Amino acid sequence: MGWKEDRIIDYSLERLHRLKINRLRVTIAGRTNTFYGEPVMVGDKFTVYLTPWPAKLPADIYHPGFDYTRFHVAYWQKFDRALRFARDRDMIISLVLDMNDSKVHPAAGSEDEHRFIHYAIDRLAAFSNITWDLGDDLDQYRDDRWTHQTGGIIKQWDPYRHLATSHPVDNVHQDRASDWFDFTSFQEWSRNQHAFMLSQRRQQQATGRIIPQTNEEYGYEDHYPLWAQGLGSESADALRRSAWAIVMAGGYQTAGETARRGTNIWPDTGGGWMNGRGDDTMTMFLGYGHMVDFFTSFDWWKTEPHDELVDNGDYCLARPGETYAVYLPKGGKVTVKLEPGAYQASWFGALTGERIALPEIYGPLWTSPEAPDRNDWALLLLRK
Repeated sequence: MGWKEDRIIDYSLERLHRLKINRLRVTIAGRTNTFYGEPVMVGDKFTVYLTPWPAKLPADIYHPGFDYTRFHVAYWQKFDRALRFARDRDMIISLVLDMNDSKVHPAAGSEDEHRFIHYAIDRLAAFSNITWDLGDDLDQYRDDRWTHQTGGIIKQWDPYRHLATSHPVDNVHQDRASDWFDFTSFQEWSRNQHAFMLSQRRQQQATGRIIPQTNEEYGYEDHYPLWAQGLGSESADALRRSAWAIVMAGGYQTAGETARRGTNIWPDTGGGWMNGRGDDTMTMFLGYGHMVDFFTSFDWWKTEPHDELVDNGDYCLARPGETYAVYLPKGGKVTVKLEPGAYQASWFGALTGERIALPEIYGPLWTSPEAPDRNDWALLLLRK
């Protein structure tokens, strides 16, 4: 929302829609800096210094002098237009109330803070395509008691009860058992995402509340924070494979596209995860689009993780006797334990989107042929 022109916001949303992206995380009041090591700089057309309130010094990240008793209406009107444009393309916007980078917030629990939250709800809740996020890196500036109370307040004030979550740094600060808390929002950067998400599903199940498990921050393409060194590559291919690992664990994910094309730095056609803009040299989400095609080709929401049904360290989502989706991160072949009966089978190229039909197969035990090459592949087995 730091773009000055609706044209660029609309272009960015349209491009992501074309790439089969259906959800974005967008901050309402978060202000950040330009010290990430990315070529994304402040200029006439874009700023990282958002101004939802009137400010004496809007370009001062740490001392803007906000007047919390009033609202910068033009900024909120721009938000209205962006949400409407996204809604018409079936794109969900996760409204992240604030973030920690600037250390500038209304006082916790204050009248100013409640006025801000109430205004956001009154103004934006009528949009069907939103969810609420109490804040990015929330545990860095709010405690668990605040999170629990404020989550309840949002559900009380929002007449449409949109889904809500929060996004802490430390994943123990997930209000899993509370009625207001509709899905988790982790940040976990390892390249062992499958095991991590399976463990989160088990933790959630132990509470007696079944809600989606979502890793909203597991990497940004081409971005190497110092604290993430050694945790794994941030290449497009590594992140694409991580996405498969997450989804094959019955989880959900949000990824960040490269910002190496830059903003206010030549060629000035990008910004990626920092501001949503990209160009056609950026191809990471083409690979994610193949994943969308695979999972929307069957009733994925009826399946559960069943890695015990396959060998070789591969992953399996299944509705036993009906549907088996198998992911082979390193290609090769796999043996699948099936319920007796006949199944349609096909290969799916996770890297390319290619589909290859296989002869009819039969349970209760089937070993696939070798994958067509050494890249990662998926198998889809559907009961005839």
